[in-house]
Amino acid sequence: MLNKQKGNPQCSPSRKRAQVQQLHLHLLSLELPSPSSHPLVVNRYINSRLRGLIKQLRDRTRSSNCMPRPRSTAAPITPAWRKRHVPEKDEEEEEGGDEGATAKEGEVKVEEARREADGKMNEEDREGGPGDRAAGPAPPLSGTFCLLRPLEEKLDAWLGETLDPFTDRRYLSWLGIVTLAFGYNIWLIPARAAFRCHTECSAPLWFCCDLLADTVYVVDMLFIQPRLQFVKGGDVIVDRIFTTKNYQDSTRFKTDLMAILPFELLYLQFGFMSVFRANRMLRLRSFFEFSDLLESMMTKTYIWRVIRTIGYLLFILHLDACLYYTASEYEGVGSTQWVYNGEGSAYLQSFLYAEKSLLMIAELPLPDTLFGLMFQMMNYFIGAAFLSTFLAQMRVVISAATAHQTYFRKSMDNAVTYMNTNKIPKLVQDRVRTWYMYTWESQGMLDESELLEQMPLVMRTAIAVDINLSTFQKIDLFKGCEGQMLVDMLLRLKPVVYLPGDFVCKKGNIGKEMYIIKAGAVQVVGGDNETVLVTLKAGCVFGEISLLQSAPNGGNRRTANVIAHGFANLFVLDKKDLNDILVHYPESQKVLARKGRKLLMAKDLAGRGQLKGQVTPMVCQVERLQVVTSNDDDENSAL
Repeated sequence: MLNKQKGNPQCSPSRKRAQVQQLHLHLLSLELPSPSSHPLVVNRYINSRLRGLIKQLRDRTRSSNCMPRPRSTAAPITPAWRKRHVPEKDEEEEEGGDEGATAKEGEVKVEEARREADGKMNEEDREGGPGDRAAGPAPPLSGTFCLLRPLEEKLDAWLGETLDPFTDRRYLSWLGIVTLAFGYNIWLIPARAAFRCHTECSAPLWFCCDLLADTVYVVDMLFIQPRLQFVKGGDVIVDRIFTTKNYQDSTRFKTDLMAILPFELLYLQFGFMSVFRANRMLRLRSFFEFSDLLESMMTKTYIWRVIRTIGYLLFILHLDACLYYTASEYEGVGSTQWVYNGEGSAYLQSFLYAEKSLLMIAELPLPDTLFGLMFQMMNYFIGAAFLSTFLAQMRVVISAATAHQTYFRKSMDNAVTYMNTNKIPKLVQDRVRTWYMYTWESQGMLDESELLEQMPLVMRTAIAVDINLSTFQKIDLFKGCEGQMLVDMLLRLKPVVYLPGDFVCKKGNIGKEMYIIKAGAVQVVGGDNETVLVTLKAGCVFGEISLLQSAPNGGNRRTANVIAHGFANLFVLDKKDLNDILVHYPESQKVLARKGRKLLMAKDLAGRGQLKGQVTPMVCQVERLQVVTSNDDDENSAL
């Protein structure tokens, strides 16, 4: 055999076939899923349907293998002999025997692997499969309790699947209830532990109040917090399953879970003691969330800030009173001059000591013991730090509440100082002071544009549309123009305030602005400034013809005097701003040009009539022009 292998360096065809068959069986064994592998599941419904289809195909394949096959007419194949059965066969027979043995062993391995895979799949089908378990987030926490499911369905009908924690006032109201339960625990647990409030008569009442507060905690944890929407990657997640999963994965869930652990079971061993409820004070985050949401929804936030700061002061004094009474019991009530003497209300006497000690408003007797000295020194140190912090906090709150008024006073003082330096007449100074006072009283600020510039364009547009769009749509000159052009014009409006008797515009001046009356009234007067032609009130528009192109004969000059009748708040649109807008709206520019020519022609006719001695009131000319313009618009719309 060695000589034959040396003479024939290439492998025989039978050996090549055996190697190919072994490689094929090896690849088949690699394609089979290992028992420890977990398939990647994208959709549980599709995964279950595919598993069922695969199972049906395998059952069909097994049933076809069990069916009797038709007899073949080909000659029978001689079985391959193993090498150990016929040791004296030649080389080709030995190779054939090796091929048969390898093929049979490979088939056995493949069949065993297939059985293991089938058994694993059947177990996954019965248990739900690892893919199904990892396919999606866990079901809602409250859904695991069958008794609570009817209540959860009622809450779904009332609250909806999810809640917006920033704008939904129902959530703010619920946070107020949770804050009350938290305040009950954080104020009364130290007091009950220090002043021994538990008696045989009061114990049932305390137990009922504790049970009510714990019920609020549990309801918030099971039904409210899993409904809160959250933002992920810029998208607002409103799916109930994902909101529940987000809450269960957060640190807040762990804190809330620790806050409701039933350490009260230790009552059975040690008796009714409120110290075992100390974990209920871990819901501090609910209080701060309620405070932030309340500030964002209040118009005068400084009121809540002052109340909250005073609450911090009272709570620190309350804790110090509890510690002082505990120290007095440790030293012995009435044993020295420093401790509580046992007369009167224990809580009020202890609270009075806390006020004197922390706020340092009166002298206290010196302790006689080392423990008393250490306690009093620590009290003085904490009181100094807390008092400075409290005063700084109150200063910040008051400064924020009066920041706008301080800015107004500073601006007015600077203006008065400037006028005094330059020796401005007293009449002008009085009018300047009047303008400052009226502007502050009517707007609450000196310049509205400073506030609006801080907002994004979308919000500025919404505010401008709500205030002036309806007025713009009533102007005959702008009828038929594009709506977006009107919105762009609204963003260019500038607020201005006129005092009583101020000239808004004078006859003969070149008009470059259009005016919209926001509040107050103006009067159109004759040449003597005493004859009132017409009075325009809030919502009226005048000066719109001045926005058109200049006429060669000065047709865009003012034709009358306009005087403010009382205080007048106006919006002004400049001609340059309108031209910048019309560049982007050619169709609207054509409409304005056509209507402008008609208005200018009407003014020319009115001027010629006056030159010939014909008395043609301006109001009649304008009314005829409006009728002609409206008729032209109706014809264009009909066409």
